[in-house]
Amino acid sequence: MKLTCITCVLLLVTLGICSAVYAFTGFNLLYFMCFKMDFAYRSFLAVCGVSALFTVYSLIAFKPFKGLK
Repeated sequence: MKLTCITCVLLLVTLGICSAVYAFTGFNLLYFMCFKMDFAYRSFLAVCGVSALFTVYSLIAFKPFKGLK
C-alpha cells in the first residue's frame, strides 16, 4: 500500500511539473516525453486521473494527518 501511494504521488508530481512547463513556455513536455504518441499520452493522463482518485481515497480512508496537532 505504501509503494502504491508513493507511485501515485510521483505520477502526480510528474504531471504537475509537465503542466507547469506547458503553462509557462507553451511546450508540451509530457507529449514530447511520450514520443508524440497520442495513445501513450492519453494513457498517462488516464493513469494520473486514477492516481489522483486513489490519493484522495487514501487521505480519507487512512487519515494520515489525524495525530498531527
